Amino acid sequence: MPLVGLQVEHFRCLEKVELTLDPRYNLFVGRNASGKTSLLESLFFLGRGRSFRSRKLDRLIQHGHPEFRVVGRVQHDARVTVLGVRGTRTGTEIRVGGAPADSAADLASHFPPQIIDPEIHKLLEEGPSRRRRFLDWGVFHVEPSFMPTWQRYHRALRQRNAGFRQGVAEALATVWDAELASAGEALSELRARYVQLLSPGLSAIGQRLLGLEVGLAYHRGWPADEPLLQSLARGQERDQRYGVTHAGPHRADVVVRVDGHAAKERVSRGQQKLLASALTLAQVVLQDQVAPGRSALLLDDPAAELDGANLERLLAAVHELPVQLFVTSLRPDLPGLGAPGRMFHVEHGSVRPG
Repeated sequence: MPLVGLQVEHFRCLEKVELTLDPRYNLFVGRNASGKTSLLESLFFLGRGRSFRSRKLDRLIQHGHPEFRVVGRVQHDARVTVLGVRGTRTGTEIRVGGAPADSAADLASHFPPQIIDPEIHKLLEEGPSRRRRFLDWGVFHVEPSFMPTWQRYHRALRQRNAGFRQGVAEALATVWDAELASAGEALSELRARYVQLLSPGLSAIGQRLLGLEVGLAYHRGWPADEPLLQSLARGQERDQRYGVTHAGPHRADVVVRVDGHAAKERVSRGQQKLLASALTLAQVVLQDQVAPGRSALLLDDPAAELDGANLERLLAAVHELPVQLFVTSLRPDLPGLGAPGRMFHVEHGSVRPG
């Protein structure tokens, strides 16, 4: 289901862009600060309903305008589905097939983009929340029951925390424990199963890109030797004191290991980029196995912080993926990717075919 058309209005420096896209490989060439990354950001927003650069909508709206719009046409056989997002300073409106959508998950079911950008090393460097988002994005595309389970768990978590913060009676505050534990156990099982599915592909790609043995360890967010309901009861006094729940899958993490050691302690910045890229590529491969032909990969300046040999290895691995590619570069010749189906020149926020 490739994205065959894109329209962008008043998104960052992009005044008005209208593109016909190649179903396989699209290359955007231009100088730094020309608008290339903003174009990828608009694509990411179209599929995720959020930016990978900022949480503040007003930063995405071009100066002097009240809103931005991004519209895409996704083709599946002879059928075309129109996706649209409109962002104002107060919120986002999402439409799929001309009808209002309930959430960004409706966008992702048609156009699920992944991104490898110069900041991808933060997947390893930053705290667990970033890795949980990465993990949950993958589980969402593999396990149909993930979204209702995730929503059920977080609804119970909000209620339990609210009860503690409002100082209600202890018995009332913990009335959500059984529901929280049930949903939490189910959510953790889905994540753990996904990590097992992801690991073989990650091992193969990690060996190819780094020549090292790469593995994953899932830490579920409470002790492995006890049920979640028991952990909640044991930590009840502390939870009540601080107004937050300390045990559960909202505290989970995925530890990446290289040759048996925590990757954060063993690899350089360049290797961190390759390792985080390997995680992303493994996720794309698994996602395509479940929903063939839907995946898209955004590559923002892949040459940044990689020497020639590492860049060529990464791009050769990318080239073999059954995905639609959107790549930005300072120059039109990228080793390993071959000739683009469509090339565009980006300059001062305008985009023209090359």
